Amino acid sequence: MPDNIPFLTIPLDWRVPGAYAEIDHTKAVRGLPVMPHKMLVLGQRLSTGTVAAGVLTRVSRKEDGVNYFGRGSMLAQQIEAALRVNPYTECWALALDDLVAGVAAAQTITLTGAVTASGTLYLYIGGRRLSVQVVAGETMTNIATAVAAAINADPDGAVTATNALGVVTCTARHKGVDGNDIDYRVNYYSGEFLPTGLAVAFASSVTGTGNPDVSAAISAMSTMNPYTILCGWTDTANIQQLEAELDSRWGGMDMRTGHVFAHKSGSYSTLAAYGSARNSAHTTFSGLYKSPTLPWVISAQFGAAVEFAGANDPARPFRSISLPSVLAPVEADRFTDTERNNLLHDGISSIIVDQADAAMIEQVITTYQQNSFGVEDVSLLKLNTKWTVDYMRYAFRVAVLRDYPRHKLVGDDVLGKIQPGQPITTPKLIRNTLIAASADLERAGLLEDLDQFIADLIVVRSTSDVNRVNAIIPPNTVNQFDVFAAAVQFIL
Repeated sequence: MPDNIPFLTIPLDWRVPGAYAEIDHTKAVRGLPVMPHKMLVLGQRLSTGTVAAGVLTRVSRKEDGVNYFGRGSMLAQQIEAALRVNPYTECWALALDDLVAGVAAAQTITLTGAVTASGTLYLYIGGRRLSVQVVAGETMTNIATAVAAAINADPDGAVTATNALGVVTCTARHKGVDGNDIDYRVNYYSGEFLPTGLAVAFASSVTGTGNPDVSAAISAMSTMNPYTILCGWTDTANIQQLEAELDSRWGGMDMRTGHVFAHKSGSYSTLAAYGSARNSAHTTFSGLYKSPTLPWVISAQFGAAVEFAGANDPARPFRSISLPSVLAPVEADRFTDTERNNLLHDGISSIIVDQADAAMIEQVITTYQQNSFGVEDVSLLKLNTKWTVDYMRYAFRVAVLRDYPRHKLVGDDVLGKIQPGQPITTPKLIRNTLIAASADLERAGLLEDLDQFIADLIVVRSTSDVNRVNAIIPPNTVNQFDVFAAAVQFIL
């Protein structure tokens, strides 16, 4: 028969004299739990990397991206951008090789004119600044040679170059669609201008096609639980696979929440069409038009910055978080307030620029816009909401497992007849545990209206399984202060 005091390691029928005391840590932890977070960076590798495709690899510094996945690779660029804003979250990387049947995007830089005054050519490729000295009277062929040399001298850049007769051809290091979004321009900062008499023209010469198939990455991370996934691709085939995988994990039997961050470059109409075609609580797409920065660099930094803030407080707005690696579009290419508002209705998260041209997050949403009946639904629109209820789920579950790790179950009416100290629980005790957890959540600023929670909380013993307790947990999540509206009614 069990004693009135349950022990974990000391047997009840021990007869050897002595004083025995065990250490029971099951009641030691109180308050809200710390939820584990991991980041996973998905991108393409180069053959110069030491880590093969499909191998989950933990990274902690930008040199890991260079050494493991090749200098100048998409993945190396993503890792550097992510760790710049969030070196604290446990970070893993998973590489894919270029699709064999893919095509690398290429762009031509054509130099024309007659240089009449020496100067400096400032060339920007994927947001990386290259400077080339130009001498008065120099031939276009010589200038093109110098431009190609400057491009190839940048091992961290996204392209390599060749030249012929004043025309430089730049080819993306990776095959794939995303190479088409590499930005080419001259003279980004004030005070930069072309040497007198020199003209520079850019043109696409080869369209990139064929991204890697993310199914291999999904298989490789099948037992991993990345909370935040920084994705280098935005093509529909890959995004749909990731959305389906994360949706299958989010349910009550798996409970492995994951969220994909990616960045889409394009005009207002392009982004509106792209966002409107998505509908998932598990993806977030930021959008800019003609930012010089590589799209996969933007997505990595955007997602890593949001991950850091969300792990600290999932309900606090992500507004004004800095994106130091993101170069702002020029003034004429920035979206207006109305355009950004409309894009937020189309599932595109927004980035804004301050007066010093520093980029920062404005609003973070998912692409979830309609329920299964095609009716507009904002329940999972905001990432704050998704991450807040996800943390609540974790906190309630931990509270129950912590308080009743190996307990027997009886009805509420039986509890008073049992000796104190017995590992017994009842629906009422579990209800009290959930209420205590909700009070902690309220103190942490994640839940509001505790009285409503207590009134609506349902905890009952199952009628079909005597070993089971069922519950409906109704937290009212706190919201974000996004908009202040006022009418100034002045008096003369």
